[in-house]
Amino acid sequence: MSTHVPRIIRMQASDNVAIVVNDGGLPAGTVFPDGLTLVEGVPQGHKVALQDLAAGEAVVRYGVIIGYANGPIARGSWVSERVLTMPAARSLDDLPIGTRAVFATEPLEGYTFQGYRNKDGSVGTRNIMAITSTVQCVSGVIDYAVKRIKDELLPRYPNVEDVVALEHVYGCGVAIDAPGAEIPIKTIRNLSRNPNFGDSVMVVSLGCEKLPPARLFPAGAIPIGTNAPSVVTLQDQQHVGFMSMIDSLMTTAEKHLQELNARQRVSCPASDLVVGVQCGGSDAFSGVTANPAVGYATDLLVRAGAAVMFSEVTEVRDGIDQLTARAATPEIAQAMVREMQWYDDYLVRGGVDRSANTTPGNKKGGLSNIVEKAMGSIVKSGTTAITGVLSPGDKLQQKGLIYAATPASDFICGTLQMAAGMNVHIFTTGRGTPYGLAAVPVIKVATRTELANRWHDLMDLDAGRIASGEASIEDVGFELFQMILDVASGRKTWAEHWKLHNALALFNPAPVT
Repeated sequence: MSTHVPRIIRMQASDNVAIVVNDGGLPAGTVFPDGLTLVEGVPQGHKVALQDLAAGEAVVRYGVIIGYANGPIARGSWVSERVLTMPAARSLDDLPIGTRAVFATEPLEGYTFQGYRNKDGSVGTRNIMAITSTVQCVSGVIDYAVKRIKDELLPRYPNVEDVVALEHVYGCGVAIDAPGAEIPIKTIRNLSRNPNFGDSVMVVSLGCEKLPPARLFPAGAIPIGTNAPSVVTLQDQQHVGFMSMIDSLMTTAEKHLQELNARQRVSCPASDLVVGVQCGGSDAFSGVTANPAVGYATDLLVRAGAAVMFSEVTEVRDGIDQLTARAATPEIAQAMVREMQWYDDYLVRGGVDRSANTTPGNKKGGLSNIVEKAMGSIVKSGTTAITGVLSPGDKLQQKGLIYAATPASDFICGTLQMAAGMNVHIFTTGRGTPYGLAAVPVIKVATRTELANRWHDLMDLDAGRIASGEASIEDVGFELFQMILDVASGRKTWAEHWKLHNALALFNPAPVT
C-alpha cells in the first residue's frame, strides 16, 4: 500500500465515510484528488468523514448505519469510536425471509484433493491419532503418555502424522444435568469423531467423574459400521502405580496407530471438504480484503458441492436481516433467529450486550463498534443461499452454506467448528495472530500486505493486495480456493510448520458447581 499517493476506500456509494489505505495513516492537511482535505491526522484503516455531519446524523459504511454522530463532524475529520453512538440492535421480528436466496446454479466440477476416506463417508485431510478425555483430572497422565507415544511408537507408523490429546476442563465439578450442559458433552463427543481422526476413538477416564465414557458415548452415538471407542480407566484395579497406567495407554495407543497407519490418501472430490471460516484480530480492512476473498472462495466451494460453515453470533447479529433474506427456507430463517435470541438472552443473563465483543485491537485497527465489525465479518459467507443451521456442539450432516452458531471467541468458535466436522479451517486477521489447531490445518489470511510481509512465516495468504490494487477479490479468492485443495492434500500451513496450536475451549453455559 503506497505511502506516497493518499488513498481511501469507500465501500458503497451511499457511505458518508471512507477508510484510509496508506501504511502509517495520513497527516492533517493531506489533500485528495476530489479536494477532500484532512483536518486532522487519520491512522491507517480509520474512517474519514466525506461530508459535514450534524449531531445525531447517521454515519454510514457498507451502506448501513454504523453509528450516530455525538456532535458535529466536519468533512475531512477522523471518525473514531469516540465520536459515535452505537445503534440499537436490529429487532428479531418482521425480518425479510428468503428475499435474496441465491442458489448456486452453475456446478463447479473437476476439482479434487487427496484425502483419507472414512467408513462413515466423511473425509480427513490429516491422519491423526486423538486421545479423548472424559475429565480434566487425567490430562497430566495423557500428556506424559503422548510424549512417550510420539518418541517411542509414532516413528514406527509413518502414515500417522501426529498424536493429539483432546484436553479440556470439563467432566466433573459441573452441573451435569443442567440446561446447557448438553453443549459441552456433545462437543467432546463430536470432537472425538472429527474426520481427521479416522474411525479411531481412544478415551481416557478417571473412573469417578460425572461424565463417564458411557454417558459421553451412549448407545446410538457411534455410527453403524465404525469402531467403538476403546477406553482406559485409570482407577481400574489393574493399575498399580503410575507406570502401569502409562503401559495401558501405550498398549491401547499402539492398536490405534496400527489401524490409522493403514490409511492412504485417495483422490476425493472437492465436495468432500468441510470448511470452517472465521476471523480474529479483525481490523477495518477485514471487510475490504480478506473476508470478501474468503466469501468468493466460499461461493466456489458451495458450487463444488462442499460444506462451508460461518459462525460467531455477535459478529453477524447486526446483519440478521441480511442472513434471513438469504435463507433457503422459512424454517432456516427461523432457526437463525432462534440462535440469535438464545444468545441475546445469554448475554443479558451475564449483564452485557453485543458491544462487549470488540477488542482494543479491533478499535486500534479502525473498527468503531460491533455494528461495523459485523458488516465486515458477514462477507466471509459469500453470496449463496444459507441451507442449514447448527446449534453449538452439533455435528454437520449436510452440504452447502451453513450457519453454525458459536460464540465469537476464536478458541471456542474453532473448537465448535471442529466438533461439527471441519477438515480445513480458514482464519482471517488484520491485527495478526499465530492461531492454530493441532488437529485441523488452519490457513491464515492477512488483511494487509504490511502484516503479511512482517509476519511472512505466519501468514499463508496476503489479501492486502486487493487494497493496493495489485489483485482483485476474485484473484485472491480463487488463489485461496486452490490453496484449500492443496492444504487438504497435505501441504502444510505455517501454523503446522511451526507446530503452533491453541488449546481447545469448550462452550459451557451451564453452572459450575
